[in-house]
Amino acid sequence: MISVADALEKVFALCTPLDVETVPLRRAHGRVLAKDAVAKRDQPPFASSAMDGYGVLDLDVPVGTQFTVIGESAAGHGFDGTLSKGDAVRIFTGAPVPEGITRVIIQEDVTREGNVITVTETLSENTNIRPLGGDFRIGDRVTAPRRLSAQDVALLAAMNIPEVTVTRRPVVALIATGDELVMPGETPGPSQIIASNSFGLAAMIEEAGGIARMLPIAPDNETALRATFELAQGADVIVTIGGASVGDHDLVGKVAADMGLDRAFYKVAMRPGKPLMAGRLNGALMIGLPGNPVSSLVTAKLFLIPALCAMQGLPAAPAPHHKAPLLQDISSNGPRAHYMRARFETGGIRPFERQDSSLMSILSSANVLLVRPPLDPARIAGEIVDYIAL
Repeated sequence: MISVADALEKVFALCTPLDVETVPLRRAHGRVLAKDAVAKRDQPPFASSAMDGYGVLDLDVPVGTQFTVIGESAAGHGFDGTLSKGDAVRIFTGAPVPEGITRVIIQEDVTREGNVITVTETLSENTNIRPLGGDFRIGDRVTAPRRLSAQDVALLAAMNIPEVTVTRRPVVALIATGDELVMPGETPGPSQIIASNSFGLAAMIEEAGGIARMLPIAPDNETALRATFELAQGADVIVTIGGASVGDHDLVGKVAADMGLDRAFYKVAMRPGKPLMAGRLNGALMIGLPGNPVSSLVTAKLFLIPALCAMQGLPAAPAPHHKAPLLQDISSNGPRAHYMRARFETGGIRPFERQDSSLMSILSSANVLLVRPPLDPARIAGEIVDYIAL
């Protein structure tokens, strides 16, 4: 049995970087950028107005100053004329600022009669002009690796980049095992349950940029399980669910070993999730998750998802931890005999009470995985505890 940290390091060691591909920008969201994207134009591509108002040559404009409006500059339709002192150009937000204009007076600070405007308010120091290249310049980069957010995609579009180089999405074959399982919508027998784990794991995999292949449920016999493993050929990752413990019907380890599994470890010092297994099977990373739904999702969060991120070129790192303050004292022998209370502010999670008697405990009502730190007799209310948002 190994520690969580050692198990994660062994999983990372089993990961193989994936190939890269070029995709249209429209399909780039959620993908991991594998090559820097370089801006092909300045943004703004010209000095532009930040407000609706009037462009003038004068920087110092006292109250009462008057200007004659000689033209207009709108978005997509600039003003091509020449201004003289005392002239103004009606200008709209985002429109090009004509040559020589040093200030845009916002329309709220003037009155207009015919073609004459009069300044009625003391002007601020803000000139209301966005400089050419104020956001980015030709040659500026969006650096790899990074998972592209909606904001990143918008930025790339503004940089006039029609396609990007990204890491190929990892294909993950999901194998749920057990005679007790039936698919949602089927009528379970007296001793059967619905196979829910595969659906939760598939959602997690796809959220992490992978492609989930849900294979048929493998019953508890070696021949059927071997046949299901063979259906996983071509996947980058094989994930089995259940059947990895030591019971008479837990056949995953044996069948995988018979098919060539090079096992890196089996069993991790954590609860939930102790019966976890990992290795390489015919060129693919294999992770054997426990069958208990909570254990399955927790171990996937801690091991499978970081592995998928690393395979896509992101830094090999554990699931991000957050902090929460305790609301009560904890005795020197830990929270085993009483309830731990903590306030989770991330995501608006309200305070809760839940008995914690394990290294890691799932707090279903709060949707967090509590990571218990080393106990200290001097611990007081308000100390910070680690948790992982699920």
